[in-house]
Amino acid sequence: MNIGDKIPEILGIDQDGKQIKASDYRGRKIILYSYPKANTSGCTAEACSLQAHKQELESLGYSIIGISKDKQASQKKFASEQGLEFPLIADTETTVLQELGCWGEKVACGHRTIGILRTTYLVNEEGVIEKIFSPKEIKTKIHAEQILDYIKVK
Repeated sequence: MNIGDKIPEILGIDQDGKQIKASDYRGRKIILYSYPKANTSGCTAEACSLQAHKQELESLGYSIIGISKDKQASQKKFASEQGLEFPLIADTETTVLQELGCWGEKVACGHRTIGILRTTYLVNEEGVIEKIFSPKEIKTKIHAEQILDYIKVK
C-alpha cells in the first residue's frame, strides 16, 4: 500500500477475539503498525514505547492497532505481560499483512527470509494512509516519539 490508499476494511481478530474493522475507527486517526513477533526484544520495545505515549497519541486523535502473524493466544499473552491497552491483530494467514505490503523478503543475520517488514501506517479519519514509516526508519525504543515528532511538524 502507498500513501493515499485506503487500508483494508477487515483488519482481523484481536487478542480478545474481537473483529477489528477500519470502519470501527471512522472519524478517528489510526496508528497501524506491523511487528515481526510478540515478546521479542525489538517488538516489546516498540509496543511499550507506543503504550507509554498512548494517552498523548489519543489526545491528538490517534488510536493504536498492532498486527503480526502471531496466534491470538500469543497476542493475548504479549498484551497481558506488557500491559498493552490496544488491539493486537493475529493475522496468522498473513492476508492483511500482504495486502498492506508489509510481508516480504528481508535480510536477518545475513540470511534472506520471507516475513513481516516492521512498518507503521498513519491513517486519517477516512481510513486513508497519510504517512508510512519504513522498516529502516523505525527505531523501536523511541518509535512513539518518532510518530509524535512527525505529527507535530505536519
